[in-house]
Amino acid sequence: MEKGEFKRMDPVYSTKVRAGKRRTYFFDVRETKGGDYFITLTESTKSIKNNGFDRHKIFLYKEDFNRFSEALLGIVDHVKNKLMPGYDYDEFARRQEEWERENAMDDDLDHGRNGDNIQW
Repeated sequence: MEKGEFKRMDPVYSTKVRAGKRRTYFFDVRETKGGDYFITLTESTKSIKNNGFDRHKIFLYKEDFNRFSEALLGIVDHVKNKLMPGYDYDEFARRQEEWERENAMDDDLDHGRNGDNIQW
């Protein structure tokens, strides 16, 4: 690789969480040159200013996995059980599923109307 070139490291494992219409979280496991692994957490939001996306990343290394997951679970538990115990946290999951179903149906209708066969 020449100076100034950037080689993109493809994830060895990846999952995403859609959070509404404009925000998606990506959880990727990546491998270092030395054969070690780390996690990148990426928040991607549709930009209002342009047609692109704004991205924010956190790099999480193996020595921090336990403390990070304990802190995250602890803070979520505190909000759910101490600060907002009566809140329906599943509301957003139901709304997201409904939105995805509606958009899937719209996509199906659009494709059926045109009669096009889309191949990827």
